[in-house]
Amino acid sequence: MNLNDLAANVLQKQRSAPDLIAEALREAILRGIFQEGQSLRQDEIATQFGVSRIPVREALRQLEAEGLVTLHLNKGAIVSVLTSAEVQEIYEIRSALETTILRLAIPNVTESTLQKASEILEATHHTTDAPRLVQLNWEFHAALYAIANRPRLLTMIKNLHTNIDRYIRLLIAQMNDLERSQKEHYQLLNACREGDSKAAVELLKQHIEVEGAELVMYLTQIRR
Repeated sequence: MNLNDLAANVLQKQRSAPDLIAEALREAILRGIFQEGQSLRQDEIATQFGVSRIPVREALRQLEAEGLVTLHLNKGAIVSVLTSAEVQEIYEIRSALETTILRLAIPNVTESTLQKASEILEATHHTTDAPRLVQLNWEFHAALYAIANRPRLLTMIKNLHTNIDRYIRLLIAQMNDLERSQKEHYQLLNACREGDSKAAVELLKQHIEVEGAELVMYLTQIRR
């Protein structure tokens, strides 16, 4: 799949041009079609989508707000590069925000929430596709977080996940311990089922910290 394919897919949807272009570019970055540090030429993108440069600029600003693109005065748009230190900081922020939202969510847990989260984990057993695994991972956590009824906090957390999505996809392709991650998800789900906020928060904290350490180590190794 390339940018032309992504463009064709999103242009069939009934949304504003900047949103559609942002969606296609976001997916192109996450899939590695556009590599970190690569320039995104506005005129070429505009031609591919059959639009002027104005909606392209708006789309790039959206992606800049999400941390996927860096806009430079003279160089234009460049796919952002996260250093190991920046990834470490993102995971530290994730730990603080996600443990907070989980603590707020647990009193609102219902059987419907638990069933939805369980079905997502079951779906995880049936795929080895890295992009799909990353998506299911977010869906699982989001299913638990959404019931906290903190939409702004959830949006902040979602943006942090989007920031590191492309790197997690690379890591998953090299990982041999997906079983460990899945086991931790089930432990977290069981703690939520039992209403044990203290245990759930501690499990989530450890889960995020381990994943963060693995990703930092991976990025450090491949960039030597």
